[in-house]
Amino acid sequence: MSSLLAGRASRPTALRRAGITELVLAGILWGTGGLLGTVVQRGTGLSPVAVAAVRLAVGGLLLLGLCVLTRRAIPRGGPAWRRIAAIALLAPIFQGCYFGAVALSSVSLATLLTIGMSPVIVAGLEYVTGRQRLDTGRAAGIALALLGLVLLVGTPGAGGSGVLIGAALAVAAASAFALLTLVSAAEVPGLDPVTATGVGFTIGAIALAVPAVLTTRAVDLAPGSVVTILALGLFPTAIAYTLYFRGLTGVGAGTGALLALLEPLTGTLLAVLVLAERLSPMGWLGAALLSVALVAASRPQRTQESGNRPGSSIA
Repeated sequence: MSSLLAGRASRPTALRRAGITELVLAGILWGTGGLLGTVVQRGTGLSPVAVAAVRLAVGGLLLLGLCVLTRRAIPRGGPAWRRIAAIALLAPIFQGCYFGAVALSSVSLATLLTIGMSPVIVAGLEYVTGRQRLDTGRAAGIALALLGLVLLVGTPGAGGSGVLIGAALAVAAASAFALLTLVSAAEVPGLDPVTATGVGFTIGAIALAVPAVLTTRAVDLAPGSVVTILALGLFPTAIAYTLYFRGLTGVGAGTGALLALLEPLTGTLLAVLVLAERLSPMGWLGAALLSVALVAASRPQRTQESGNRPGSSIA
C-alpha cells in the first residue's frame, strides 16, 4: 500500500521535472530568435511584421508536416478547436505587436515591457480569478527577475514620437503572451501540442499575411537567407513553442511565464558570444540575478499550481 502511495506521489514530481526541462529548453531556443530574426530581416528586406508572419508560417507548416508523417489524429470536439483558435488569435497578436514595438521604439523597451510584464500579468490574472495565490515567495521571485531583466537589458532611451505607441504595442504583446500561457496551462484531451501548435500557427500566419505584404517593399531571397528562415521557423518557433506548451501542463502558467525570461538572457549571451557585443558590469549583475530567480522558480513547490488541475483552462 505504501509503495502504491509513493508511486502516485512521485508522478506529479516527475511531471513537474519534465515540464521544467521542456520550459528551460524552450526559453533557450527562444533566445536564438532575436539573432535569427535580425539576420532574416537584414538579409531579405522583410518588414518586422513579415518576419513574424514567415516565422509562424514556416514553424506551423513544419509541424503540420510532422503531423502527417506521424499520422496524428485530426483535432475533434469543441475544446480542441477552441484551444487552436486561441493559439491562432493570440500568437500573431503577440508576434506582430512585439515586432511593431521594436520598430517604433527600441529593442530594450520592447523586451522590458513584453517579456518583463508577462509574468506579472499572469500572476495578476491568476490571483483575480482565484486560480493561484500570490504569496511572498512568488512575488519576490518575480521582483528579482524583473530587476535582473532591467539591469541586463538596460534603460531604454527616450526615443521619438513613436515611443508611446511602441510601448502600448509592447504591453499588448505582453498581454497576448500572458493569455496564451494561461490558456495553454491545462491539457485538452485528444489534442497534442504538436497538432495544436502546427494548426494554430498556420492559421495565425494567414492572419498576418495582408499586413506583411503591405509593409514589405522588396524581398531578396538568397540561399543563405532561406536557410536562416528555415532555422527561425524550426528552432525558436516550431520546437520551442511545442516544448513550451508541453511543459506548461506539468508546471503551470505562473512558472512558465517566469521561465520565459530565459529568452532575453540567452539572447544577450549569444550577442556577446556571436556578435562580439560587450556587456557592462551592471549587465552581468542583471544576468546573475535573473539566473538566480529562474533557478528558484524551477525548484519544487509544496503545492502544484492550479493550472494543472482539470478544467482550470480558460480556453
